[in-house]
Amino acid sequence: MLSQNIKYVGVNDHEIDLFEGQYVVPDGMAYNSYLIVDKNVAVIDSVDARFFSEWLGNIKSQLGEKTVDYLVVQHMEPDHSGSIASFMQAYHNAKIVSNARAFVMMKNYFGTDFAERKVVVAEGDTLNLGNHTLTFVMAPMVHWPEVMVSFESTTGTLFSADAFGKFGALDVDQEWACEARRYYIGIVGKYGVQVQALLKKASALDIQTICPLHGPILTENLGYYLNLYNIWSSYGVESEGVVIAYTSVYGNTKKAVELLEQELLELGCPKVVVNDLARCDMAEAVEDAFRYGKVVFATTTYNAEIFPFMREFISTLVEHNFQNKQVAFIENGSWAPMATKVMKGMLEKCKNLTHCQTEVKIMSAVNDVNICQIKSLAQELVK
Repeated sequence: MLSQNIKYVGVNDHEIDLFEGQYVVPDGMAYNSYLIVDKNVAVIDSVDARFFSEWLGNIKSQLGEKTVDYLVVQHMEPDHSGSIASFMQAYHNAKIVSNARAFVMMKNYFGTDFAERKVVVAEGDTLNLGNHTLTFVMAPMVHWPEVMVSFESTTGTLFSADAFGKFGALDVDQEWACEARRYYIGIVGKYGVQVQALLKKASALDIQTICPLHGPILTENLGYYLNLYNIWSSYGVESEGVVIAYTSVYGNTKKAVELLEQELLELGCPKVVVNDLARCDMAEAVEDAFRYGKVVFATTTYNAEIFPFMREFISTLVEHNFQNKQVAFIENGSWAPMATKVMKGMLEKCKNLTHCQTEVKIMSAVNDVNICQIKSLAQELVK
C-alpha cells in the first residue's frame, strides 16, 4: 500500500524467459498497476492478459463491492494494455481515460476504441477523483508515441509509465541500478532526447513518490534515480573505466585483449570490463558500452566483413544512439584485414566519438610489434 488511498494491485510474472522476445529476465518481471480509492475510483494501467484474473482479484480484494469509475491507460504495450478489454467487461460502467493516440492503438488491438466510454485527455488536462487529482503529462516516445504519465498532486505521486522501470519481479530482492540500466538502455535508450524532455517537465513537479510500470516503487533518495536517468538520457559517462568487447575465432584476438586488459590494470585503470560477444548476454555488453566512457572493439575479418557477433553488437549500439565515447580498435586479419575499416564505417552514424590514434593490426598471431601497439593503446586509454 502506498498510502491510505493509493494501493498497489500489480502482478509478478515468473513464467517469462525473454522480455520483448529478446531480453533475458531470470528474475521475472513485474507488471505494475495502481488503485486510487476516493469519491471516484481510478485504476492506473492494466497488466499482461495472462494475469487478468489475478489482477482483477487484487483490485476486488481492495475494493470489495465498490466499483471502478475510471481506468487510466498510460501506455499501450501489451504487457500493460493486454487486460483492458476484459477489464471493461468486468466493470461495465467504468470509463477509460487516455490520449488520442492510445485510443487509435486500442482499436487496432481490440477492434474498438470504447467510443461511448472514452475520455480523451491531452497535455495538462486533469481528472478530479475527490481529494485526489491527476494531471496528465504527455511523454511521446518514452518509449512509444502514445505514452503519457500522470501526476497526483495531493500525495506528490508520479505514475511514470515505463520510465524508471527495471527488469525483475517485485518478490525478488535485487539491486536497482544494474537491471534498471539494462532495461533503460535496451527499451528506452534510443530516445534520450524525449526522456530529457520528460525530465524537464518532471523538474517542475513536487515529486515525492515514483510509481513505474515495472520494478519497485521509489520513495526515498529520488535525486539518485533522477540523476541516473539524466546521465543515461544525455548519453553521459556514468562510471570511469574501459570496456573491451571482442570476438575471437582461434584465440589470437583473445590473447591481444588479455594483454590489453593486463596493461590497463597495471597502469591504474579504475575498471576494465571484458565481454566475449559470442558468449555473454548481448544486452549486458551493450549496457557496459553505454555505462563507461571508453570502448575497445576487437574482432577478426570474416568473409571480408567482421565476425557476426561484433556486427550485431555495433548494430545494436548504433540503433540505440551510441555517442560521446572514446573508442579504439583491434583487428585480426590473416590475409586481408578489413575489420577496423568495417567497424569504423558502421560507427560513422554515431555522434561525438573520439578515436584513439593507436590501432592494433594483428596478422594471424600476436607478435612483438602488436605488443608494442597494445602498450601504446593502453597508455592512450588511461590518459
